[in-house]
Amino acid sequence: MRIAFYAPLKPLDHPVPSGDRLMARLLVAALKRAGHDVDIAARLRSRVGDGNALRQLQLAELGGKLARRLLRRYETGFLPRPDIWFTYHLYYKAPDWIGPLVAAELGIPYILCEASHAPKRATGLWAASHRAVEQALKQARAVLCPNRADMACLAPVTGGQKLHFLPPFTDIGVWQGADSLSASQKDAAVNSGPVEMITVAMMRPGDKFQSFVLLAKALAALPPDLQQGWRLTIVGDGPARKDVAGLFGRFAADQVVFAGQCDTEKTRDYLARADLCVWPAINEAYGMALLEAQAAGLPVLAGDYGGVGGIVRDGETGWLVPAGDPAAFSRQLAHCLANRAVLKPVGQKAAQNALAHHDISAAARVLDCVIRDVIDQRGTP
Repeated sequence: MRIAFYAPLKPLDHPVPSGDRLMARLLVAALKRAGHDVDIAARLRSRVGDGNALRQLQLAELGGKLARRLLRRYETGFLPRPDIWFTYHLYYKAPDWIGPLVAAELGIPYILCEASHAPKRATGLWAASHRAVEQALKQARAVLCPNRADMACLAPVTGGQKLHFLPPFTDIGVWQGADSLSASQKDAAVNSGPVEMITVAMMRPGDKFQSFVLLAKALAALPPDLQQGWRLTIVGDGPARKDVAGLFGRFAADQVVFAGQCDTEKTRDYLARADLCVWPAINEAYGMALLEAQAAGLPVLAGDYGGVGGIVRDGETGWLVPAGDPAAFSRQLAHCLANRAVLKPVGQKAAQNALAHHDISAAARVLDCVIRDVIDQRGTP
């Protein structure tokens, strides 16, 4: 099948890295792995973060113009006509002003991945965008959900039969080598030196910053006899870096290392040296960095929020604590530091689970199955 792919929240070539951009790229790779041809249909970023009504109307108008231009190009043969339209990440701040128009005009299925529905936005600043999301959900022939928590709100709009769980995924092979690379290092380090912890996250205001706040509080609340038993490497950067650095100013300079923004290879090297990945995950959808850490053979300590429980198996591949509770996070962290021998076997289980259930090859099979079911229901184009 030829698939027209669109990511209205953040296009695949956006210069700022994030989980959204990564997931969009992984979806395209998984669709191609399943044997489909994928065209990037549009790059319009539709997000309106402040609820500006005029901006929403402007984007809706621009989306309509882009849809008409695409249709002309499909009709003239300038672009190959798609069999399916596929939109990734849809919500009231970032609706799809293009896909529903094109799919309806061409008479092709419209498929969504990672959509959310917020009934409280039916009135207020984002009312127009909310209506667009609701209409897109009704039009969609299938909605793939990496976060099971979204499915309850989506079912009344879409009907439960349209919803399909797509476990969060990554290219596990990219990260797997970190586990074997670090095996000898970790064996030598058991019961000697500090426990090496790692956090991989963007430094920006809002939920990310609040997770850093909680992490700093949890570290400060560790018992005195464990205060020197750890070292933390923070991989990531962003506009809130100065404020994040200030949160950890109470600790020794060599105890918290700011590695900055790193590419995949460098991040993999840092994961290879670590014993434990820590992240409070406040308002986290599921956390790609947590999945990558597990793929690299690290156990994860995280807050139990959203879809995090879908990739971290509590007590098996890591530990989950109540979301937003620094005391609970600190208690579990103290247990990990005091019982460091458990970290390696839990990390090994994490790597096995990631490969079995969260590899891109498994996602490709799910995507292909959903797409073929949608096509079979309407007849082959």
